[in-house]
Amino acid sequence: MTRKTKIIATIGPSCSKPSVLKKMIQKGVNVCRLNFSHLSLEKAKEIISSVKTINQQLSMHTAIMADLQGPKIRIKKINNKTGELSTMVGQKIRVGNSKDCDLSVDYRGFAKDVKKGDSVLIEDGKIILKVLETDKKTNTTLKSLSRGVIKERKGVNMPDTNIKMKSMTKKDFRDLNFVLSENIEWIAMSFVRKKEDVVSLQRRIKKSASTARVIAKIEKPEAIKNIDEIIDCADGIMIARGDLGVEIPAHKVPVLQKKIVNKCRLSSKPCIIATQMLESMTNNFSATRAEINDVSNSVFDGADALMLSGETSIGIQPLKVVDIMRKT
Repeated sequence: MTRKTKIIATIGPSCSKPSVLKKMIQKGVNVCRLNFSHLSLEKAKEIISSVKTINQQLSMHTAIMADLQGPKIRIKKINNKTGELSTMVGQKIRVGNSKDCDLSVDYRGFAKDVKKGDSVLIEDGKIILKVLETDKKTNTTLKSLSRGVIKERKGVNMPDTNIKMKSMTKKDFRDLNFVLSENIEWIAMSFVRKKEDVVSLQRRIKKSASTARVIAKIEKPEAIKNIDEIIDCADGIMIARGDLGVEIPAHKVPVLQKKIVNKCRLSSKPCIIATQMLESMTNNFSATRAEINDVSNSVFDGADALMLSGETSIGIQPLKVVDIMRKT
């Protein structure tokens, strides 16, 4: 029986060697995802070359998806020697660019946009912080509501804050120019909020004479509000459950997933379900029953593809992860 649901695997340190990449493709990977949040252009070029060579060797066509970082806010620097900050409940954390601050973020408008009482969530909500005060210029004081370890480059979500950022950053434009020069088939656009975000990217692609298609990543409340118009104009949809489950209450995500998949099916647009599919296998040798159920239910919902992220890019056994997803 032909497997209808495709497997997308994120390529990273654990699986970027051509020998491992080839085995992953042989085990059933249909699309190799390049995450430009963590990938240099040099490394991306190397992986693209490997995939194309493997395709020739196997007489197959494994597609490549370039996932642009988008206006994602991240921890820029932690002002100590370890590059990590342990947090306790009630601990005050100073955010800003001066040496007196505990850490900085890579968004200059952070202090200006936040207001007292806003939630600030680190690493998909693993660490919860609350805004105590801001000078509306450069410095903000937060209070930790949970224990954990804050690390550099981890994502920051602010679900209560109206963030005034453009849909694409300077880095995205640099990465896009590279991607277009490499003739990559799919481009995933992060933090899409409205139809105009997608149309703007499509215009740039068309201007370059590329035939690359745009996947709109649904991970913001505004995108849910504008989902019909986004589906209409995008070439495909990705339900990015990591950020989405932080930006809106997590218990609402399963119902939204089913609704969006159904809308995509009615519009004949491919739909990808992503994030935390088999996440426990990043560090463990087997998946949980809940993860297996999640993968199965996503297939039953009618998803066109399921995406593996850290499970393959930094996981301890990327080949086994692909094997389990293929069998589920």
